[in-house]
Amino acid sequence: MTVGRLLRTARQTLRDAGLRGCLLVRDLDTGDELGLDVDVALPVASLVKVPLAVATVDRIERGELDGATGVTVAPGRVRTPGPTGLSRFRHPATVAIDDLLYLSVAISDEGASDALFALTPPPMVADTLRRFGIDGISVRHRTRDLTDTPAERLAPEVHLAHALAASATTAGQGHPIAQLDVARANAGSARAFVDLLHALWRPSRIPPGVAARVRELMGDNLLRQRLAPDFSSDASRWSSKTGTLLNLRHEVGVVEHADGQAYAVAALSESAVPAAVQPQAEAALAQVARELHDALRAARR
Repeated sequence: MTVGRLLRTARQTLRDAGLRGCLLVRDLDTGDELGLDVDVALPVASLVKVPLAVATVDRIERGELDGATGVTVAPGRVRTPGPTGLSRFRHPATVAIDDLLYLSVAISDEGASDALFALTPPPMVADTLRRFGIDGISVRHRTRDLTDTPAERLAPEVHLAHALAASATTAGQGHPIAQLDVARANAGSARAFVDLLHALWRPSRIPPGVAARVRELMGDNLLRQRLAPDFSSDASRWSSKTGTLLNLRHEVGVVEHADGQAYAVAALSESAVPAAVQPQAEAALAQVARELHDALRAARR
């Protein structure tokens, strides 16, 4: 199959599932890549926890923070389904910074992430990315703001929030829901996140100790419903971070094969279907990401 036909088929697969997808797969050794709308910025939801982890671990490595320091986190009292960990606690809990990092990345814990953002605010995270030469990711607010959406305010009638999310995006990527407006939300493109993954998995301006710790955290990701079924096997390791909010379904990660080849994958998508549970969309996103990966991998043989 030609590249042009592959990309046309990929777009159709996503459209059939009600998705607009921005995907990029890059061979981390050759730099060869395949993608769709790779420079289109979308709100990134929980993907922002990867830059947050980079900045926090960097501060630990430089001695500005002690990973063993305990932080007391207030209960989240979140009413809507989805958030995990400390966000659903009913009582305050004291957790070490190192363990907050694990909770933030591995189970996408909003409470743990906000405790880290209190130590390293969004502008400091953004400055860290710039210092490491990573462009195209805007870090503007804490993760707590992710839960302050119409889904929370309209509970239990959350279907109304999903209908608004799916139908109200403007041509310029504006949106009445702040978390879905690229000018106000934490935002980034598939290319920007692949650049970040490339810098974490291959020598770069990111210090080796920082990169190794963030790779370890992403390898511990427990949310495996999106791309993991298509990238995990006995002969490959999939390390990733998901991002889910209203009609957004994202995942970024790296697949490392037993033969030594490694590919960075960024799959960002927004759905036009006003529903919270969309297994067809999850499957279609993974299918397209895998097909792009397989085409690149076949080209090296």
